[in-house]
Formats: sequence, structure tokens, C-alpha cells
Amino acid sequence: MSTRLNKGLSLVLGVLMFMFGLLKFFEPFHGWFDIQIQQSHLPHEAILAGKLTEMLTGVLFLLPWFRRSVTTKGKDQILLVACFILSTQMVVAIYVHLQPGVPASVLPLGIKPPVIPAVVLLLGLLTAFGAWKELKAEKASDISTQ
Repeated sequence: MSTRLNKGLSLVLGVLMFMFGLLKFFEPFHGWFDIQIQQSHLPHEAILAGKLTEMLTGVLFLLPWFRRSVTTKGKDQILLVACFILSTQMVVAIYVHLQPGVPASVLPLGIKPPVIPAVVLLLGLLTAFGAWKELKAEKASDISTQ
């Protein structure tokens, strides 16, 4: 995967995740998210943790492209951490969507099947694959120059 495509994907995921987290502090998203967590039988602490980690994940996806001091290796490592957190969040989101007690009316776009979390998970996995490939290529070039 090209670096340009990976940059584009990570920028989109960064803005998307940051906005998803931020919107959950405001109505009607705040109420919907609370109901999703409560009806999924997740701990009450998951409400604040979910909002903050979504925003943190967004920042991690954006950070490598706005900090010039980050090395290429550092960018890829940050992206891999962001992808790992994102994957965990999307697995939880898929779980929430599949819970019979969670009504479609409190889910994004009112869709019960976990389409949005599955697509975001796929984009995260594509980003992780690109970052992993870049790290491996850099490691191989480091070894060959020694």
C-alpha cells in the first residue's frame, strides 16, 4: 500500500474517530451512547472511557502527519497503536450493535446491522497493514545498509 493512501486513510480515520468521540458529549448523541452502553450490559465507566478513547484514537491517527519531528518509523508505530485501539473499539461497537436490547433508534443512522463499525474496522486494518509493511521495509533497508 502506498504511503499516500495510508496517509489519506489515517487522516480520514483520525477526523472520523475524533468527531465520533466529541459528538458523544452532546445531545442527542450523548443520550444515545448512554443507552447503547447500558443496554449492552457494559460497565457504566465504559461511557466516559468510550468517548475519551475515541477522541484519543483520532488524535493518534492525526499526530504523525502534523508533527514534523516524528520519524518515519515513529509514524508507523503510532499508526499501529492507533489501529490496535481502533480495532478493539470497533469489536466492542459490533458487539453493541448485535445486542438484542439495543434499539436501532439509538444506533448511528438507525441501522441495527453493524455496517459502520465493520467498515471502520476494515479501514483500520488496511491502515495497519500499510504501516506494518512500511515498518518491515524500513527494517529491511536498515539491515542491508549495515
